[in-house]
Amino acid sequence: MTAATDTGATITIRTLGRIAELPAADWDHCAGNADGVVDNPFVTHAFLDALEQSGCVSPRSGWQPVHLVAENAGGDVIGCLPLYIKGHSQGEYIFDHGWAEAYARAGGEYYPKLLSAVPFTPVTGPRFLVAPGGDGPAIAGALLQAARQLAARYGLSSLHVNFVTGEQADWAEANGLLLRLGEQFHWQNDGYADFEAFLAALASRKRKAIRKERREAVAAGIRIECLSGEALTDAHWDAFFDFYMDTGSRKWGRPYLNRDFFRRLQATMADRVMLVMARREGRWIAGAWNMLGREALYGRNWGCIEQHPFLHFECCYYQAIDYAIRHGLQRVEAGAQGEHKLARGYLPVPIRSVHWMADPGFQAAVDRYLQQERDYMTGMIDALDQHSPFRQTGPNPEEDGPEESE
Repeated sequence: MTAATDTGATITIRTLGRIAELPAADWDHCAGNADGVVDNPFVTHAFLDALEQSGCVSPRSGWQPVHLVAENAGGDVIGCLPLYIKGHSQGEYIFDHGWAEAYARAGGEYYPKLLSAVPFTPVTGPRFLVAPGGDGPAIAGALLQAARQLAARYGLSSLHVNFVTGEQADWAEANGLLLRLGEQFHWQNDGYADFEAFLAALASRKRKAIRKERREAVAAGIRIECLSGEALTDAHWDAFFDFYMDTGSRKWGRPYLNRDFFRRLQATMADRVMLVMARREGRWIAGAWNMLGREALYGRNWGCIEQHPFLHFECCYYQAIDYAIRHGLQRVEAGAQGEHKLARGYLPVPIRSVHWMADPGFQAAVDRYLQQERDYMTGMIDALDQHSPFRQTGPNPEEDGPEESE
């Protein structure tokens, strides 16, 4: 497939049946910044390849890779798009089941569809991976044109790009895709010296509640460790995987990731992993898996084999904040949904996805729906902002007065 840019340059697009068909250096060159560093760990070749090599992502699991690679006239790789033919909507976290049902009622077949995303990962990041110095809008346009041609070739109903950055959402909208807004809760580092400095920025009642939760979380003699890189062992991963399987099986029926994925992750990306592990009476009882970016800590999965009050909050939220402060990270992204995060210092932020339906009538219907949904989501985020746990600028005796004795 070929496409011409506004400047007359020709871009050639080819597809990959597996990400391993492209050298990691070529993929990561496009995923990296001007310094060659891939800021977001989830779009690295190693992470996506681990998903495929372990079998978590495969045609059998309903994720058929059809990644797109853009090359210039000289054969240099200048852009990539992680892309999958999906036979369902599981593991996406941008929920379109209602669209699938509506299209079926109208006599259409919603599945299979095309999806650009990081499987099982509700984390915003680049989807149009553009080599440093490349023309982002032009390369994104060529990749989107090729994706729609792919949809036509295979009779696919639609194209979706999930958890895309604001700038790249603009590129997609300029190419006819429809914007959808959602929300997550992220913690922002305001230059705090330590966890106590963060607490000092909160209203007194929130501050007191967090201190109480942290005390009670470890009251049963629980010790917590943060582990990364060479400090991680097979024993840690074996324990965490037991937590992940136990909790995941009870929560949603079938966890998406297998032990081989985590084995590959340890072999190739251990320095970008941070496990929070909780131990009681000599055995591991709970853990939280996080990934590290250049500026952010990304919370991914939690699991436990013992239930203790507030241990989930301690491992997933408070330890993450503490780690981010100590390591100079700018934010913590604690995963999908969860208004309970607001009281713990995580504030609402918009997340974006973009969508294109091959059927013009269906596209128009989705467009009308998304206009209304965007208004609703904008209002909801504004309303949640009014319940920020942080001290207000002006004095409020009820919230910001002297803290009661504990």
